[in-house]
Amino acid sequence: MNFEMVMALSNALDARDKYTAGHSRRVMEYSIGIAKHLKLSGDDIGRLKMSALLHDIGKIGISDVILHKESGISDKEFAVIKKHPEIGTNILKAVGSFKDLVPVVYHHHERFDGLGYPQGIYGEQIPLYARIIAIADSFDAMTSTRPYRKALNIENALMEIELNGGKQFDPSISHVFTDRFVDIFDEAYRNIEPEYSI
Repeated sequence: MNFEMVMALSNALDARDKYTAGHSRRVMEYSIGIAKHLKLSGDDIGRLKMSALLHDIGKIGISDVILHKESGISDKEFAVIKKHPEIGTNILKAVGSFKDLVPVVYHHHERFDGLGYPQGIYGEQIPLYARIIAIADSFDAMTSTRPYRKALNIENALMEIELNGGKQFDPSISHVFTDRFVDIFDEAYRNIEPEYSI
C-alpha cells in the first residue's frame, strides 16, 4: 500500500509539468540499476525506490510560475527552488512509515565536495541513497528537454557525470553508472516501456 501511495504522489507531482513528466519514475529506475551493481540488499533497494520516487515531492510547494518559467531563473527564484528538499522533508516526516526516506529527500542536492544544499555536508556524510539519486536525477535532468534548453545527448551527459565524480558526485558511484550504463539504461526502459530496448 505504501508503494502504491508513493507512486500516486509521484505521478501527481509529474502531472504538473509536461516537461518533467515521468522524471521521478526514470530516476527510480536508474537508481535501482545503480543499486543492483553496488550489490545492495533487496530491503535497501525497496527503500531506495520510494526515496527516488519522492525525491522532488517538495516541489509541490513551489510556485508554478517559477517551475514552469520558460527562460532562465534568477538567483532569487533559484533560492526558492532550493527550499524543495526542506518542504519535502516536512511533508514526509508526518508519515511515520516514511521516516527512513526523510534524510534522503532532504539531502539529495548535497554535493560530494560539500558545495551543495541544504546543509553543505560532504562525502560519506551524505546518505548513500541520496548519493545514488543525485546521479540518476542529474542524468535525467541533463537528457530531458526543458523550456529554456535542449536536452544533452547521452554521451555528453555521461561525460558530465564522469567529470564531476569527486566534485558533485560520489566518484565510485558515478563510475558504476558510466561503466555499467548500457545495462542500467536498457533495464530501466524495459521496465518503463516493455517494448523498448537498446
